[in-house]
Amino acid sequence: MKIKILSSAIEDLASGRQFYEKQGPGLGDYFLNSLFSDIDSLTLYAGIHPTFFGFHRLLSKRFPFAVYYRVEIRSVAVIWRVLDLRQNPKKTSQALTQNEEIQ
Repeated sequence: MKIKILSSAIEDLASGRQFYEKQGPGLGDYFLNSLFSDIDSLTLYAGIHPTFFGFHRLLSKRFPFAVYYRVEIRSVAVIWRVLDLRQNPKKTSQALTQNEEIQ
């Protein structure tokens, strides 16, 4: 399985990195490494995660974040968003819907 990360997900990762870097030096890099490790696991496990708001949701192992993705016809896992789970679910739904309209 191949992985494609949309620009909206890259922006989410950059925002998360910035937040955690403010919490402590090096924590932002640890955040990115952890999330990319979770995303890399999709090469083997894409499509097995439960769906929320019309997307598969992979929960991060180390941080309260979720990777929202879809599996395309040509065996490509497309990462749409990487969102903080501590926010209101309505905000998560809006972020996913808004992103869908842009694509």
